[in-house]
Amino acid sequence: MGEIEDGETDHITTDAQGQKCALACESIAPEGVNDKDSLPFLNAVLKNPVYKLYRFPTSDNKWMRIREQMYETTLSFHIPKELISLHIKEDLRRNQELKDLGELAPHWDNLRKNVLAHCEQMVNTYQDILAELGKQTGSSFRPSCSKGEKTLEFVPINLHLQRMHVHGPQLKDALYDVITVGAPAAHCQGFKNGGLRKLLARFEMERRNTGYQFIYYSPENTAKAKEVLGSIDQLQPLISTHADGLLNSASQHSPDSLKNSLKMLSEKTELFVHAFKDQLVRSALLALYTARPGCVLKKSPSPKSTVSEEKDKPEGSLSSIQRQDSIPHHSDYDEEEWDRVWANVGKSLNCIIAMVDRLLEKDGGTSGSGGGGSSEGVPNDGRGSTSKEGEQEPPLADPTTAHQRGDWYEQLYPLILTLKDCMGDVVHRAKQSLTFVLLQELACSLPQCLMLTLRRDVVFSQALAGLVCGFIMKLHSSLHDPDFLQQLHMVGLVVQFEGLLSTYSEEIGMLEDMAVGISDLGKVAFKITEAKSNDFLPVITGRREHYVIEVKLPTRMFELLPLEIKEGKLLHVYPVLFNVGINEQQTLAERFGDVSLQESINQENFELLKEYCQLFTEKMPPECLSHFQEQNDLKGLLENLYQNVQAKKRKNVEIVWLAATICRKLHGIRFTCCKSAKDRTSMSVTLEQCAILRDEHQLHKDFFIRALDCMRREGCRIENVLKNIKCRKYAFNMLQLMAFPKYYRPPEGTYGKADS
Repeated sequence: MGEIEDGETDHITTDAQGQKCALACESIAPEGVNDKDSLPFLNAVLKNPVYKLYRFPTSDNKWMRIREQMYETTLSFHIPKELISLHIKEDLRRNQELKDLGELAPHWDNLRKNVLAHCEQMVNTYQDILAELGKQTGSSFRPSCSKGEKTLEFVPINLHLQRMHVHGPQLKDALYDVITVGAPAAHCQGFKNGGLRKLLARFEMERRNTGYQFIYYSPENTAKAKEVLGSIDQLQPLISTHADGLLNSASQHSPDSLKNSLKMLSEKTELFVHAFKDQLVRSALLALYTARPGCVLKKSPSPKSTVSEEKDKPEGSLSSIQRQDSIPHHSDYDEEEWDRVWANVGKSLNCIIAMVDRLLEKDGGTSGSGGGGSSEGVPNDGRGSTSKEGEQEPPLADPTTAHQRGDWYEQLYPLILTLKDCMGDVVHRAKQSLTFVLLQELACSLPQCLMLTLRRDVVFSQALAGLVCGFIMKLHSSLHDPDFLQQLHMVGLVVQFEGLLSTYSEEIGMLEDMAVGISDLGKVAFKITEAKSNDFLPVITGRREHYVIEVKLPTRMFELLPLEIKEGKLLHVYPVLFNVGINEQQTLAERFGDVSLQESINQENFELLKEYCQLFTEKMPPECLSHFQEQNDLKGLLENLYQNVQAKKRKNVEIVWLAATICRKLHGIRFTCCKSAKDRTSMSVTLEQCAILRDEHQLHKDFFIRALDCMRREGCRIENVLKNIKCRKYAFNMLQLMAFPKYYRPPEGTYGKADS
């Protein structure tokens, strides 16, 4: 058994019997080291490698060579710093929007002042944490013994890439990656009252059951408000970009480019208009209007008539969500004004479509640009004539006096300007009204709401750092796999977390945190761009309801991608978590405690995995499913997993084995987590590696246990233990190991130190 650190190669290896012998072939280069295009890219992400070399016999008495690798990643600190910076910007923007609500009645103004005071305190907390992380220059690893360090709570614990590169005598070389990381959890905040799963449920129940002396919006309403605000932030800049692209196509007088630009502009604008059709926006506008000084409240005729009227009100309307016997009313408020404002955006788009059709028709092209819809006109702003019902006809060119081909830009420019103006009016009104909704959410739940936000941000940051590392390494290792690249943009990737936490004591809270943090990864999408410099570190944009991670690739790597990905299509991930406790605390939970949390998590995530598999088989062409040996291969694995999830079997590790197998077959990203990713994780990762060698690469059956012990005694994972606690001992004692499943027990002499 040999060890290679910092790129230096030792030409000694170990056979499966543990006897030293000379390696009769050259050393194996680490993945990507001979690719000068990808080396800077990998060096930007991976640090401090440890390499181990093995050779084991196969069932036909030949030898396979295995390179085991373990890397730290700079993303452990880079992603939290990016994310905290984004949170600070989002919170500062929200605070400014609260201030921009304008003059409010005394009651509302006092609530706003209270909310702003708490929110500004939270911003200061985040700024202090970011400043402390900024001092951690050059760091790429947070050891398990630092769980209690407040300044590092956003940083994932013991995050590493675990890689096994197999060189078989007959089969094609293969690469297997697992991301190992401590369970994403708010260790510094403790688990006395449970984790996020329980805390969020309790928080929502308390909000529902508490009465307030002001208009109150339900959790569904506030969630919808955040969703609409997120849509605004995503769509407004996209529409502006596509509008400018349309003008650029017009200036170049390119019919095909004009059609494509119009198609993209139409799609995004229609989504924009649709986002504001929700009744919540209308009711929030009225609620904000009534919160202004001088508002007059009009009493309902009687409680009886109010109840009967409520049944006919759409859900989310003002009267259906307020907690008073009176409804807001103002004699000067025009309830139809909002309909006109957001409808103007659609009318402006139709004017642009009609103009493009005319320009293309006159130019000799085919009439009809495919933008969709007929022209309905825009409000009269002096740029065109007025049609019936006072609506605006688009200022189209008369055939006898039409501008020549060089004037396409001039004819479209005023219409684009009108679209942007109408869109700006909508955004201003909607943001104000929805900010007022969020003001009420914050006002009725301070400071608990902000503390839960902090906890959720901490857990999400740890989970996201691991996800970004896993995505980048999966992308790099699969750039030459056309099936993977097609799946990436057509379906997205499954991200499977294997949890080994018990459902006993504080690990229940960790599991609750972990479940929410992993679920929140569904809000993440990736976008791949071509790097314009030597800075290959990913960039995060968005807000808490939706994040986009920009991954920058060197030019030669970027050129290998399909056109859809090159053009910026967002790539989605589908996170799932399966947990099976394996230690002595799980024994106590199974015999005297409660395992319902683990059961419900596994059942919920089985349904999510099943949905992804269905999506995968529906969207991917048949030829891309060739890696399944039989058509029902995936179906059989899912049925087996379902049966095990439903079975009341103690420490049923078959669940995590099957989930991992399905993930690998689906080109997914694999994670293994325990409390610190040090001891139980090491047992699981080494077991998975040896099982792959046995099942996929014909490891001799008589040498399975010997190979397993060899990896645990001398491999990368014992080095991981040394890095964390400065000792080459897994944190188990004999009594604990008696409760472990058989294949999760390390060899004699490798354990004995207390957990840390």
